Amino acid sequence: MPSAQQLKRRIKSVDNTAKITKAMSMIAASKMSRAQQMALQSRPYSERMVSLLSDLAAQPQFEDDPHPLLTVRNISKIGVIVITPDRGLTGGLNTGVNRFAAQHILNSGHQAEVVTVGKKARDFFARTSNLKAVFTEIGDRPSPDVVIPIAKVMVDEYIAGNIDAVYVVYSKYINTTVQKPELITILPVQPAVLDQKDRVGYIYEPDSREVLNELVPRYIEMEIYHSILESVASEQSARMVAMRNATDNAIEMKSDLTLEMNKVRQESITSELLDIVGGVAAVEA
Repeated sequence: MPSAQQLKRRIKSVDNTAKITKAMSMIAASKMSRAQQMALQSRPYSERMVSLLSDLAAQPQFEDDPHPLLTVRNISKIGVIVITPDRGLTGGLNTGVNRFAAQHILNSGHQAEVVTVGKKARDFFARTSNLKAVFTEIGDRPSPDVVIPIAKVMVDEYIAGNIDAVYVVYSKYINTTVQKPELITILPVQPAVLDQKDRVGYIYEPDSREVLNELVPRYIEMEIYHSILESVASEQSARMVAMRNATDNAIEMKSDLTLEMNKVRQESITSELLDIVGGVAAVEA
């Protein structure tokens, strides 16, 4: 059984750990509100961009001459962008996203080129897949500019014919306690299914081809950017919850160790009293 001194040192160590995890939980909570707001505010724009581009791509003038990024090909090789945080201490969030992406690649039955965003994805796929590019240090407040090189890598590979479909895997923010791995397809862009009454020839300036040429890259960048914002919100929420649970566990452990230390002290005092009584009895005899 540990001595009272050893238990005292363990209690002090656990107490220090509880202070650290509590501070980390508070920091994550302060960042979480801003990250959640950015992710939620980007959703309507992302959804509207998808709707606009899909409707434009479905117009009759593009049926015979589709845009290169709208061309559906037989899949022999895929590209996957995996988005995770740079840091851990987020419970099972990183493991869940990485395993979800790996399972998708395995189920597809195709070769895959992987682009990772975040150190945790990089560390996982460096051992298991063909890494095409690595991006780290995105930060808690990513700007839209950070996605331009990420999108360019996959767009260039798709246009060159090296890959036939591109997916993004990230952690979607549901609420403070729930985040789930999500997969979206960004290439090829899927045209919307329009009713006959909607299949009209709109007039675009300067022309519809140039509008589509500008919209498609912006759409891809926006989808990746929105996925990163969702991942940041999920990271901060998961870290806050994980650190709060760690703090609660540390406080409970401290209570158990304190109780054990008190028992050891009581046993020590009782043993000393018995020795004294036994000594007095021996002298009197």
